[in-house]
Amino acid sequence: MKLTPEKCCKIRMILIGVGFTLFFLAVVGRGFWLQVIDSEETVARARRQYKRIIPLTPRRGAIYDRNGAELARSISVDSIFAEPLRIRDIDSTVRALSRPLHMSGAALRKRLTSKRSFVWLERKVQPDQSARIRKLGVEGIAFTKEHQRFYPNGELAAQLLGFTGLDPKGLEGLERYYDSQMLGQEGFLVTAKDGRRKGLGASNKVVDGGSHGNSLNLTIDRNLQYLAEKELAVGLKEAQGRTGSVIVLDPKSGEILAMANQPTYNPNAYRRYAAASRRNRAVCDEFEPGSTLKIFLMAAALNEKVVQPNQWIDCEKGSYRVGGMTIHDHHPYDRLSVADVLKMSSNIGSAKIGKLLERQRYYDYLKQFGFGEKTGIDFPGETSGQLRRPELWFEGDLAAVSFGQGMTVTALQMARAVGAIANGGLLMKADLVRQIVDDRGTLVESRSPQTIRRVVSEKTAAQVRSMMEMVTNEGGTGTLAAVPGYRVAGKTGTAQKVDPVTGGYSADKRVASFVGFAPADNPRLVVMVVIDEPQTHVYGGLVAAPVFSRLTGQALRYLGVPPTEADMEAPLPPVTLETGVAISTGNIQPARIAEGDAPVMPHCLGLSCRQVLQTMEKLGLNIRIKGTGKVVEQFPAPGQDIRYGDEVWVKLEPPA
Repeated sequence: MKLTPEKCCKIRMILIGVGFTLFFLAVVGRGFWLQVIDSEETVARARRQYKRIIPLTPRRGAIYDRNGAELARSISVDSIFAEPLRIRDIDSTVRALSRPLHMSGAALRKRLTSKRSFVWLERKVQPDQSARIRKLGVEGIAFTKEHQRFYPNGELAAQLLGFTGLDPKGLEGLERYYDSQMLGQEGFLVTAKDGRRKGLGASNKVVDGGSHGNSLNLTIDRNLQYLAEKELAVGLKEAQGRTGSVIVLDPKSGEILAMANQPTYNPNAYRRYAAASRRNRAVCDEFEPGSTLKIFLMAAALNEKVVQPNQWIDCEKGSYRVGGMTIHDHHPYDRLSVADVLKMSSNIGSAKIGKLLERQRYYDYLKQFGFGEKTGIDFPGETSGQLRRPELWFEGDLAAVSFGQGMTVTALQMARAVGAIANGGLLMKADLVRQIVDDRGTLVESRSPQTIRRVVSEKTAAQVRSMMEMVTNEGGTGTLAAVPGYRVAGKTGTAQKVDPVTGGYSADKRVASFVGFAPADNPRLVVMVVIDEPQTHVYGGLVAAPVFSRLTGQALRYLGVPPTEADMEAPLPPVTLETGVAISTGNIQPARIAEGDAPVMPHCLGLSCRQVLQTMEKLGLNIRIKGTGKVVEQFPAPGQDIRYGDEVWVKLEPPA
């Protein structure tokens, strides 16, 4: 059938009408969908088109000490931004803002001429700086509140707390370890803009503050932390040491009450300090323990019943060859009891006890005390120390490990292990955080003391405590650690450092340490003191023990621990070389120097032990002291030259 022009025109009109009808129905249907069925999403999409959302730093939870004292918190400060599209006079704005913003004119101009609708000028500015800029009232410049981390105690516990970045993500210390717990939900800065993405004015800005993160309640006591840092700084200065660390812990709970390091830094301005100052050396640095390890040798040997406290050990008069090497004592002892081996810190006696114990058993006990593995403390960067397996030990290695060489430990490992001796043989888990609470004060997590394992029997622990107490009594190597009014147990340590160039032991670099607890019969505190590379003296009894004494005495008084002994002056310095030089109470004349720079033996007859040591310190000589009381005999004679290699000694006897 042939279509006429009229019919073709009619069909085209019908098709066009159907098309318009379908299009109209589609538009109506889409409008119905957007405005009725999916209205919420449509509104949200429209808002996103005329609003700009800028994320702001979330507010972190606070950090408190065990008594609720604030150690770290977040404060509200101003951040300054610009809306370049709203700025009419760029030149005058640059002139007005470059000085208070501490920015060059070129750098500021580059930001203000940006095609973006929003640029940060400076975030988290000081209040006085913000106030000056606010007074200028510059068009297109606005302010919003952000949260900045603040440490109200400055340097106190700096390495422990760590610090945060601008974001503010935790970068070091507890701030880093608990970052996910402490970091709250971020807030948002919402700005209105038109169809050309130009800002519609500062009055349209709204800030959503987000939510707070959880807060930490630490085991640390702020006052004990202050005492630890103060006494460590004094001791490090007196010893002219490179670095130092102190740990104070409760042996019954394992809680760390103080953890101090020197040199330190201020986390409020951490960028001004070298990275070495920010390291928590008590957890992250390892060193050879030296004679402090003899505590655990004795504990293992007594627990295995291979020796008894009163058993005699032949100390070979100060020189003993084993495994191709010769071991020396600081004093040529003949025979010592096992208890005196610890008291006098005999290397030869320790090596012989280690031989009786043998490699595998000794290694197993060291592992049981926690050496050679991380403690699991809630702190980043902890090192495990080095303890080789016993099948790799030769005879000389066993002897060396018996007196604390050939392995490494951390200050935390040593303090926790001594805590096991103080706690009747039970090793406790070390913790830094007691509780975690949310921003409403609701308890999120609570931690209670946790026993890891029993290492030695209660009887053995009591025997070792008694032997350690002898170390701080007259004749021991740690009498300068004595605390008037309290019974003190402890052990000195002096270890050679490895020379990184030669790979052997350094001739002049040492690590001096002292670890102990008080009161000895009912320990409340374990205190570990480490001084790295002391210059004035090298022995732990000279350098670290006085720090222990001052700190422990103040700490016990602060904790309200009543004295266990009648108040008395500290005992005389010890009679071995691993000793301290007490302040002389007499008037000692400086030693005369003979011609040719040879020192001259001073007149020591009638002097006390303290006065003799004070005199010999000025001469820079080692001296052998026999007995106690006053000097009745000396060698060389007064006024004689002291030639290189001469033995210098004095003999003391109690007054008649």
